[in-house]
Amino acid sequence: MPPRPTPAPGQLPRPRPPPLMPVAKRPPAPWALALPAGRRARARLFLRLAAPLSFLLLVAAFLRTQPPAAPLDALPPSAGPGKVAFLFLARAGLPLDFLWDAFFRNGEEGRFSVYVHSAPGFVLDRTTTGSPYFYGRQLARAVKVAWGEPTMVQAEKMLFAAALEDPANQRFVLLSDSCVPLYNFSYTYTYLMGSPKSIVDSFTDKTEKRYNPNMSPVIRKDKWRKGSQWVMLIRKHAEVVVGDKHVFQVFRKHCKMVVTNALLGQKLVNARRLGFVFRRKQILKGAAQEEHDCIPDEHYVQTLFSIKGLEDELERRTLTYTSWNQSTLDPKDKMTWHPTTFEYDAASPEQINAIKSIDHVNYEVEHRTEWCQSNGTSVPCFLFARKFSYGAAMHLLEDGAFGLLKSAQLLVNF
Repeated sequence: MPPRPTPAPGQLPRPRPPPLMPVAKRPPAPWALALPAGRRARARLFLRLAAPLSFLLLVAAFLRTQPPAAPLDALPPSAGPGKVAFLFLARAGLPLDFLWDAFFRNGEEGRFSVYVHSAPGFVLDRTTTGSPYFYGRQLARAVKVAWGEPTMVQAEKMLFAAALEDPANQRFVLLSDSCVPLYNFSYTYTYLMGSPKSIVDSFTDKTEKRYNPNMSPVIRKDKWRKGSQWVMLIRKHAEVVVGDKHVFQVFRKHCKMVVTNALLGQKLVNARRLGFVFRRKQILKGAAQEEHDCIPDEHYVQTLFSIKGLEDELERRTLTYTSWNQSTLDPKDKMTWHPTTFEYDAASPEQINAIKSIDHVNYEVEHRTEWCQSNGTSVPCFLFARKFSYGAAMHLLEDGAFGLLKSAQLLVNF
């Protein structure tokens, strides 16, 4: 043992540490003594690993009970408000762009978007519209729309598809180029965003003979519906329309306009008045066939939702008021039954207020009265109206329907 060092003067000697005591080993458990040496070693290893393994198993079980994280595309696009997508079906330009410009100008940026399906090759710019809200808003791809043909539905599907690319769009309103708003932007936005249901005019009309049995089994007769093409869809239902291929293909094959030679002349006159392309050769070809007279845009969305079992998710009416000319004495003569055009005098405050006061719609063929509601609250039935001439739209604007600028000020840009 080395000699103990001598402490310095005035310093106490450091105490010697006590000797280390041997640690007593825990005696093995009785059950372990009964095992052979090799098995005892494996048992000791198992006991050492049991605790961390148990912890890992508990963590895995906890994770399995938690809801999976939402995929990136399902997360909210932003913290901002949802938008209303206004979808315009136009022949070429937008003759009432000055009225919509005033409507959007009094709106709120970031709460709406605009899409236009126009004739292929038509461009909305400073030379074709006075409203910056429409600049470049035409679809990059378009089809040549013919009245009474599936191309009308195809154009609608293209509008919905384009608007769905923006995840902020939550409501989708289909409008024609002759539609006008009846209320200001704030009221319209609150009305549309407050509705948890799509608003789709849909009913069963057993007096019509438009259903073609060749559509079965994809489209059964009990699923056949009719209604206005001017719909408002929530995002879920817009995705259903865009995603459908099967039902639309049946429409393309079996739902088409067919007229007799006796009515050919009147049909052409009405088609020209409406401004749509209507090919004479196609009409003559159809007249020689024994087919069911069918207008796709009056049946497609309604029938698709019926097939998909979505009718309980709809307000079964339309948001767009139309005045129908039913002056003919023959109720079966639909050739002279068409939407009337509102001229300047017909757009008086009294007549507009009469439209805005409508709170229910009667469906005589179903013996049903549809009371107009939004999320369980009674509301006016119509937010829009058609068909308005330039003069009628100007009258609406001059009367301050939206609390807007007077027409003389607006015409500086138009």
